[in-house]
Amino acid sequence: MALDIHRQIPASFERVQRSEYGYNAKQVDQFLQRARVSLETPEQAAEPINSSDVRAVSFDPVKGGYSAAVVDAALDRLEDAFARRERDELIAASGEEAWLREIGKLSGILRGRLHRPDGERFRRPAKRKARSYNTADVDRLCHELVSYLEHDKPLSVDSVRRAVFRPAVGPEGYEEAQVDAFLDRVVELMAAID
Repeated sequence: MALDIHRQIPASFERVQRSEYGYNAKQVDQFLQRARVSLETPEQAAEPINSSDVRAVSFDPVKGGYSAAVVDAALDRLEDAFARRERDELIAASGEEAWLREIGKLSGILRGRLHRPDGERFRRPAKRKARSYNTADVDRLCHELVSYLEHDKPLSVDSVRRAVFRPAVGPEGYEEAQVDAFLDRVVELMAAID
């Protein structure tokens, strides 16, 4: 089942001013070429790409590079296309019940953390001066996620992808890496459901 990557990714991206930083165009183009092969002819992909690869990719900043906002938006669409294909392949291979079990398992793991008390959902950084996320901001998003998962309140996957938290310092906030890893799993779940 081939997907049309041209609907997901434009042929070229807008560049930032020469004095501003954007994404390394060569790295973006190489990754998207690999993604194109993985989407359109997966059997020919030397290094197959999946939705988690798209979610985790990063590019070096360079002056005059591709606009990060434009590339990120295209990557979000690409991740969604891979997630839909992965869902469809799992359903075709193992049935809808297998897909529902996988979704249920991931949802259960995420809900366990979401139902922890405010201020206790994530680790606090061990180092006093380490950067961290404002606990109230993160907890607010967690409340929205509970409403989405348990009460069918609308929430777009893009609002989770684009979530921004005020900075905190050390144990005043939540450890950034743990929050980011959790939100990656939330995006994985939301992309599979929607």
